[in-house]
Amino acid sequence: MNRNFPEQPATLETNGQTSIRRTSRRNFLFSTASTCSLFALSACLTSPVKAIAKGDSSVTIIQFSPDGKKIGKVSVPRVVKTDAEWEKQLSPVSYEVTRHAATERAYTGNTWNLHDHGIYRCVCCDLALFSSETKFESGTGWPSFWQPLAKENVREMTDNSLGISRTEIACTQCDAHLGHLFDDGPKPTGMRYCMNSASMRFTKTA
Repeated sequence: MNRNFPEQPATLETNGQTSIRRTSRRNFLFSTASTCSLFALSACLTSPVKAIAKGDSSVTIIQFSPDGKKIGKVSVPRVVKTDAEWEKQLSPVSYEVTRHAATERAYTGNTWNLHDHGIYRCVCCDLALFSSETKFESGTGWPSFWQPLAKENVREMTDNSLGISRTEIACTQCDAHLGHLFDDGPKPTGMRYCMNSASMRFTKTA
């Protein structure tokens, strides 16, 4: 989700309804080669969720109260569920985004243009991820932040799925795919955490 290689829809509009599609690289390339440029082809692909080291049964996170106040650093069990359990728990869009690294269409999420004060938590495990205090208008159609609530609560991974190296952001506690990190954000960090609305739930604070 950046300006040079924008992430593309994980959803399709069919007869006025939204459906989800995951497309393999080979099938997509062959079916669109006659109409898409190499740039468009690369940008339309989604990356698979990275495999996590199963030996790490616990993770260190920073806990926050419901109103966003920092509680402190704790070690908690990693949240692990079967694919069927995640699919049952989540909405179709959230399931595809968080568990299969799909991308919601720009300007379709429920928080990209939200200006209320509050906390953005992982839709899978409820871990506090971002605050409205660091949210900014990126012009991308996805909720963007210049830093997370706590660096311990998000995990950075290298994503080479589009033939370029990007930094993927995942939830530390449950490994949910959240979005990507870019270095074209505002001060003071200069970073842009470009997230999917479908990967987070917003809780309003006073």
